[in-house]
Amino acid sequence: MRLLLIRHGQIPSNARDVLDTRVPGPTLTELGERQAQALPDALHGEDVTALFASTLVRTQLTARPLARRLGLEVRIRDGIREITAGELEGEFGHDERGLRYMEIAFSWAAGQVSRRMPGGESGTEMLGRYDAVVEEASALGAGTVAFISHGAAIRTWTAARADNVDVEFAASHPLENTGVVVLEGSPQDGWKALSWAGAVVYTRGPGGGSGPTGRPVE
Repeated sequence: MRLLLIRHGQIPSNARDVLDTRVPGPTLTELGERQAQALPDALHGEDVTALFASTLVRTQLTARPLARRLGLEVRIRDGIREITAGELEGEFGHDERGLRYMEIAFSWAAGQVSRRMPGGESGTEMLGRYDAVVEEASALGAGTVAFISHGAAIRTWTAARADNVDVEFAASHPLENTGVVVLEGSPQDGWKALSWAGAVVYTRGPGGGSGPTGRPVE
C-alpha cells in the first residue's frame, strides 16, 4: 500500500508556535484554507482511493477539497489525531516545556514507549491508536490511501515504523502545513519512507554508520 501522511492546513496556534491538541480544536486560518484548496493539485498524479482525517476540525477542513475532487468519503478516525499535550497544552513550542513535548514523542519512536506525556498518553497508547487506523486502511485493499493528520503524530509514527527513517532525521525535519510524507509497505511487512516533504528518502549504505537512517536528497 502507498500511504500519504499529510499535515493539516495552518491554524492560529501554528502561526504562534503554541501547542494546541484538544479536540475538536480551532478552524483553519485564511492561509490554511488556501493550503487546503491547493492540496488536490499538489497531489495530482496520486491515485488516492481512500481518505481519512482525524477528529480535529482542522484535518477535516483540510480534507474537504481533496474529497470533493476525488469523490471520496472522508473517514473520521480518532486514532490519527495529534499527540495529546496534556499538561503542556498551550505552551510555546520553542520554550523548555514546549520542547519537552517533542522530546517525549521522539523517545517513543526510539523505543521508550512506556513514557507518558505529562497528563497525557503514553507511547504505547499513541502508536497503538495510529497503528489501528493504518491496519484498517490496509485492510481496504486500496492502492493509495491518504491520512490528513498532524505534524508531531506523523513524524513520531514514521520514525517508529519506517525502516529508513530514524529519530535524528524526523527530529531535524519539521513538516510544514500540508507537507506530505509518502510511505510504502504494509503492517505485516513494515514500511519504507519514499519521500518527506518532496525530498526523496533513502537508506544509508554500508559504512555510513549504524542503523537505518533517512536522509533527503537535496
